[in-house]
Amino acid sequence: MKTLLDIERWPRKEHFHFFRKFEEPFFGATVEIDCTKAYENSKAIGSSFFIYYLHKTLVAVNTNESFRYRIADDQVYIYDQIDGSATIGREDSTFGFSLIKYDPDFAVFTATALVEIERVQNTPGLFTSAFDTDNVIHFSAIPWLNFTSLSHARSYTFQDSCPKISFGKMITGEGGKRTMSMSIHVHHGLMDGLHLGQFVDLFQELMNQ
Repeated sequence: MKTLLDIERWPRKEHFHFFRKFEEPFFGATVEIDCTKAYENSKAIGSSFFIYYLHKTLVAVNTNESFRYRIADDQVYIYDQIDGSATIGREDSTFGFSLIKYDPDFAVFTATALVEIERVQNTPGLFTSAFDTDNVIHFSAIPWLNFTSLSHARSYTFQDSCPKISFGKMITGEGGKRTMSMSIHVHHGLMDGLHLGQFVDLFQELMNQ
């Protein structure tokens, strides 16, 4: 389900009309996330750490309204729910795009994610299912690289307003502290640095629980 946002009454009306005309309307940042507690929690319950922090990401996304905005036909819609389209690697070194439905219940989400991950790993090709709506985030993990910045391949002719969130290699430092790089790219017509900062703060709080 989605609701049309009243742009005329939106305080960001001018910002939206300005940035949506850009060839590259996305902006982003790379931040360091403390994942010490989250990693310990995931292992304590026998969970995949990837699924664990994907779920935390989607909790933060669905909590932050600006991350549920999408552009269609020069209008802004607010989705009730955002799911995850994560890149899933295969043994042959290729990957495919998944579609993992969000559920606030971690056990339900895990069961759904495991089925979808297995399906993509055993289905050749990049697009292994239809993506009929854009109520997703584009999600990826690059566990081989401790990056400090990240760019994405983009087609400027393809209308896209989905946030893109990527994680890097987990690093263990002094005292056993674990950190990961998190890259977030978002459409500037839909949000600003304030909203990005609020999202990161919320995500870190969720990882610390």
